[in-house]
Amino acid sequence: MGFAVAHFKRKLGLLALLALLVLALRPAAAGAGVFVPGFWDPHHRPAKPDLSGLRSLRFLTEDDYPPFHFALPDGTLSGFDVDLARAICEELKITCTIQARRFDTLIDALNGDQGDALIAAIRIDPQSRATLDFSGPYYTTPARFASLKAMAAEPATPESLREKTVGVQARSAHEAYLERFFPDTIRKSYESQKLLREALLKGEIDTIFGDGISLSLWLESPDGRNCCGFRGGPFIDARFFGEGAGIAVKKGNTPLRQVLDYALAALAARGTYTNLYLKYFPLGFY
Repeated sequence: MGFAVAHFKRKLGLLALLALLVLALRPAAAGAGVFVPGFWDPHHRPAKPDLSGLRSLRFLTEDDYPPFHFALPDGTLSGFDVDLARAICEELKITCTIQARRFDTLIDALNGDQGDALIAAIRIDPQSRATLDFSGPYYTTPARFASLKAMAAEPATPESLREKTVGVQARSAHEAYLERFFPDTIRKSYESQKLLREALLKGEIDTIFGDGISLSLWLESPDGRNCCGFRGGPFIDARFFGEGAGIAVKKGNTPLRQVLDYALAALAARGTYTNLYLKYFPLGFY
């Protein structure tokens, strides 16, 4: 049930994310002032596992969650997760297949031996850990403030936002975070991201607080690029925003999990992860 609910919530923002894509912890400095998340200690690389028994790797994903995984007009799979899966197989020098399925069927397909690993922006949390094992996270979902450009350079602290009107999506983790850590703001809730962003443009609110990934895509679109920018942050708190997303394997499949952790660390050391991150998130969301 929880997996289905998570799938429904992801679908709510799908069309907006796709439109923005068409239009448009330890940081490592990248070009143009963008910061790339770093989840792998460059001074402590995982030991290379025994790969002699690993001839191929079957990844399962979905095809309708841009920019992470989506189908191009010709049906070809693309996206950050898809390119990362291909890079893992190149690093391991093994053959690789990536097959798209409905998100709500992925766990059953994995447990039915129809694939070896799920790379589908699956959130690591106690509920998902009960049925899956995960690689280390390859991205997290920080929260960010966004304001009109005239205010974007100002700080975003409980003091600087005292008695300021902050727009947030109703009944979200971001609303709960504001209530806990920014108690003196004037919170105004909206039922959708579209209404939230329109309120900012109309001057009904001083700033937005929400998911850094979707905000970064909006800020790279024509509508967002000319008006607004990130303000302060990022805000990362696993209690509210989860531990991040990882590559999922069958419960107890420790050897494959270790192989994936090794490959991810190797891609980070080579700079491949940075290149993929900047390809799909040129503004960055940290």
